[in-house]
Amino acid sequence: MAKILFLITAADHWTLADGFEQPAGFWAEEAIGPYGVFKQAGYEIAAATPGGVPPTPDALSLTPDFNGGEEGAEQMKTALREATELANPVRIEDVNIDDYDAVFVPGGWGPMEDLSDDPAAGKLLSDWLASGKLVTLVCHGPAALLSTVDADGKSPFSGYRLTGLSNSEEIQNGLADRAKWLLEDRLVSDVGADYRKGEANFAPHLEVDRNLITGQNPASAVPLAQEVVKTLG
Repeated sequence: MAKILFLITAADHWTLADGFEQPAGFWAEEAIGPYGVFKQAGYEIAAATPGGVPPTPDALSLTPDFNGGEEGAEQMKTALREATELANPVRIEDVNIDDYDAVFVPGGWGPMEDLSDDPAAGKLLSDWLASGKLVTLVCHGPAALLSTVDADGKSPFSGYRLTGLSNSEEIQNGLADRAKWLLEDRLVSDVGADYRKGEANFAPHLEVDRNLITGQNPASAVPLAQEVVKTLG
């Protein structure tokens, strides 16, 4: 039976350029959608966060507006309560890669706050890539790859074809003009990634390059999980 590690942000806000702390966390759809796919496949699931802090879902991701109405919002809240593995994480430093078949990093603005500059997350992802096991990230989750850049400005993910939330999607989200930086820009400038995006904003788009699988936005989360299941067999 395969076992998947969810590497999740512990942040409950995203600090903007003007100092405002935008309430944030992980985006529920991007965690619960893949969680359901993995559970249906019979996989075991565990979670890790910076400091082992229980992760915070972005309140916006639990609203009717982002869940197709009141019924969908209640279903999402129920699914989160039932995903007990995600609410009981270990510290990133305590993870043993040998215990898992893949790591998955959901997005939300939270990773922009903490996983983007977390040495433990950077080491884990770098070691995971070198192990040959699957490294998978979606939407803002690839912000965690910024933490893999070493003191010489090099990342093991340099040259990899990948995706993540695009500048145009961040602009559509409404906070791009207040952000300290945009994910697409830094994946290219800092990581040295071969960034790709789909033709339409917020439509599903995946990139698969060797043992790295990335999804562009929330709509890509379930297709990414399905690709993981297909790859692991």
